[in-house]
Amino acid sequence: MVPEGLHELALGEDRLRDVLELDTWAFPNPDPIESMLELPNALPWERTWAMSPDGHQLAALHASYPFGSTPVPGGRLDISGLTWVGVHPQWRRRGLLRSMISSHFAHSLARKEPISLLFAAEPAIYGRFGYGLAARSTTLTVPRGAELRPVPTEDLTFRIETVSYDAHAQLVADLHGSVDRPGWVTRSTEQQQRRWLCNSPSFHAGRETQRILIAERDATPVGYAIFRRKPSWNDGGNPDYEVGVLELVTPEASVAHLIWSKLLDLDLTTKVQTGMLALDDPLLSLLVDVRAANPTWSDQLWLRLLDLPTALAGRQYQAGLDVVLEVSDAELPDNAGRWQLRAEPFAQASVQRTDRPADLRLDIRELGAVYLGGTSLTELASAGLVADLTGTKLASTSVAFGWPTAPVASWVF
Repeated sequence: MVPEGLHELALGEDRLRDVLELDTWAFPNPDPIESMLELPNALPWERTWAMSPDGHQLAALHASYPFGSTPVPGGRLDISGLTWVGVHPQWRRRGLLRSMISSHFAHSLARKEPISLLFAAEPAIYGRFGYGLAARSTTLTVPRGAELRPVPTEDLTFRIETVSYDAHAQLVADLHGSVDRPGWVTRSTEQQQRRWLCNSPSFHAGRETQRILIAERDATPVGYAIFRRKPSWNDGGNPDYEVGVLELVTPEASVAHLIWSKLLDLDLTTKVQTGMLALDDPLLSLLVDVRAANPTWSDQLWLRLLDLPTALAGRQYQAGLDVVLEVSDAELPDNAGRWQLRAEPFAQASVQRTDRPADLRLDIRELGAVYLGGTSLTELASAGLVADLTGTKLASTSVAFGWPTAPVASWVF
């Protein structure tokens, strides 16, 4: 329901300046609008909506990226990536966010996208709309020269270049798109790719232009790291540069070892700041002294099931299960009720409504949290967020919802 005095407005590219003006009110930015207008803009205009009192002034904004064929455990689904959510300070506390979330749900369901994903600027906001914390990530500050456990890399070579769209867009898109880790959303449009590889000073934040380290086997790229170095000199006049890794694709141990060993031995540098890594990233096991890298973790992907039966049937499960879930969903009542979920290990699942007594009771938020396999049902049950009604299905269902690889996304959308 749109708040009184406002109406929903579809936006086109001719409104880019107005969109950027609103965005700088919602997310203050020191860059002038004129500079922002010169950058590649990745907004999918056919999926961009605003709230307006008069058709001209923008009070609020939301958009979504079309993340087609996104990895989920054992499968791939079309997912709606909620983004650019902002409200002008003048229009806060009038129900605009709730209205926009309802609009996002409706548009996504109309496009047959059973799942919504987002990165939360403020994590406390989205749980009340049914989003659950589905992926966590870790970041490390690794001292230069940190010792790695040995892995053979003799069959690999590498090259380091300045990033350019023409030279590297296809390479990055191919390797990034080949990753099958749950939650690994790709940049599927040319504009998304151009913005990601853009070397504008607006994106530098005191760092150099983007560089790319490419690992190759028999002259074929098999992995890459995009990074920037930040110049700094300590009080003693010695170099104290930092390597900031923006994105890394290392599909096998030898590639990971080669890339990290090169990043950890660049001249003038004293440390490497990793990007967002999965909680089972190879670097955590390769480091001889992981504690010295000061690992920290953060919330990452928040997931909302929009079409429960399609979403649950669209992934696989790592153990057999036959369970009845009693689900509550205040925002999308079609998801509420009892659902029988049956599956053999790593095989097609089936989901149907049932009158059987429920084994577990939970909200749609908790179901979203466990969907990618990065949060366990037993973890949530220990916090009082999942009810084990029969005392027989919690452990086995928790195991089934898990997955051998931890979920993560490599970039913030």
